[in-house]
Amino acid sequence: MPADHFGDVEFRHLLSFRAVADTGSFHAAAESLDYTQSAVSQHVAALESMLGVRLVDRSRGRRTVEVTEAGTLLLRHADAILARMQAARADLRAYAEGATGQLRVGTYQSVGARVLPETLGIFKGLWPQVEVHLVETNSDDGLLDLVESGDLDLSFAVYPLSDGPFEGVELFRDPYVVVVPAGSPLTTLVRPASAREISALPLIGFRHCRSTNAAEAYLRANGGEPEWVFRSDDNTTVQALVAAGIGVALVPRLTVDDTDPKCAIVPTNVPPRVLTLAWHRDRYRSAAHVAFVDLAKQVCLDLQRRVAPALA
Repeated sequence: MPADHFGDVEFRHLLSFRAVADTGSFHAAAESLDYTQSAVSQHVAALESMLGVRLVDRSRGRRTVEVTEAGTLLLRHADAILARMQAARADLRAYAEGATGQLRVGTYQSVGARVLPETLGIFKGLWPQVEVHLVETNSDDGLLDLVESGDLDLSFAVYPLSDGPFEGVELFRDPYVVVVPAGSPLTTLVRPASAREISALPLIGFRHCRSTNAAEAYLRANGGEPEWVFRSDDNTTVQALVAAGIGVALVPRLTVDDTDPKCAIVPTNVPPRVLTLAWHRDRYRSAAHVAFVDLAKQVCLDLQRRVAPALA
């Protein structure tokens, strides 16, 4: 394969090929890109010609096309190239916008309730011309993918970070606690509840949560086999079930509403989840971006000082 042909590959060729692979047809790919179908077909055909391999199977009588083995190999590289181009576009947009523009932040339930409001309130007072857009999920799953693609500038996440081009700062060590009905015998303990004691109780917890998986692994490694009687991704539901006597909840401290008189909080030896704020390490960081991170660190430092005495 002559090198000069490979040098003729253009971004639009890869973009069209990626869209065809994602949608399974030239027509759907054209609609997703707002191209004509003939343009998409020409881009893929040109790419095949330049690379000297067949990338998609266009068998007669089939409405969809399939990616060949060579096409699958190319996609591994195309995904990285497209992600970097999207990140470059986001960098240039952030650079051009300076102190006005947008800051796109990923967040999830407990951070959204306990950390984000104060951070955002202070930030808006200092950076009134920067519009903050939030993307909220039940957990941090998937948010770092949006950071990598350039769709988010920052995201709250749980350590360890997923593999990828990420950097971050530690914000808060969020201790695991057991939420029990008020008056539970566990409230008389003068030490943290052990893994064996926790595992002997009917447990309520989160369904899709990496930190819950780590807590469960800790219980097993320390002599307990947990029995989960209910799982929910909603913090309020989990605590309401504890108040109703369905079980006890093993959850991070920030997820708990400690004003509920029907529940009590018992410390544990389960290692805390480590909250971080992460970004793409190769992307431009605006002054507003850096300021938001610094404010979140300060808010979490104050929060850590309040939570530690309360648990003690």
